[in-house]
Amino acid sequence: MSDGNAVLPWLVIRQDSNGNRYRVGRYATRTEAQEVADRLEGQGQEQLYVVERTAATRQSG
Repeated sequence: MSDGNAVLPWLVIRQDSNGNRYRVGRYATRTEAQEVADRLEGQGQEQLYVVERTAATRQSG
């Protein structure tokens, strides 16, 4: 089985104090993404981590 077709609609985004945004990772579930964001925020840095859902895509099949 290949992960090439895996659906990972949840993003963790890091936003710095200048408003720059960077994608940290993609995740299959909101819960998984939120756990990562919470863990990163708990490291005490002055970064904001947010969870966002990507635009819906349809797969042909």
